[in-house]
Amino acid sequence: MIRALFFALFCVTIYSCATSKISSKPNYQVFTDTNGSKALKGIINRSILLNDSSFQWFIENGKYGEATASAVAAFKKNGSKITLLVFCGTWCHDSQNLLPKFYRLMDKAGFPESKIVLVAVDTRKMAVQQLHEKFHLKTVPTFVVLVNGKEVGRVEEYGKTGYMEKELGEIVAAL
Repeated sequence: MIRALFFALFCVTIYSCATSKISSKPNYQVFTDTNGSKALKGIINRSILLNDSSFQWFIENGKYGEATASAVAAFKKNGSKITLLVFCGTWCHDSQNLLPKFYRLMDKAGFPESKIVLVAVDTRKMAVQQLHEKFHLKTVPTFVVLVNGKEVGRVEEYGKTGYMEKELGEIVAAL
């Protein structure tokens, strides 16, 4: 667990140091996507999405559905063992749909936000610190489950069954 936390803090710290010598500078970049909308690249968090009117989709899409009970139970039981690395595209419709559902699951399970590293990628699915290469990113969103800094499973987009939350819960339940 300590190594997993170290990895998460390492990613945030390295990126912050590499991009900013002034502590007030954000640790992400803003760009315009192919539709002319605001998009982000870098290490972000939920509050950035909640507090920026450009990402109204986060609030709107968070209103629908319920967290899967079995996934909530898995995170409550085994959540202390893991860190989550989440790749998303603020420009991507699948990310816009699934990211609010992911956070609804995390909230229901009481999973601490400090154990989630949220990485926004550009439209080419490139991330900061070459994380897209290190984790062989193909699609967004991608939810990577880490134990002691090592990947033990992942769900890409909606997963193999179309139920991202359920599949994520199954990975965590198996630990």
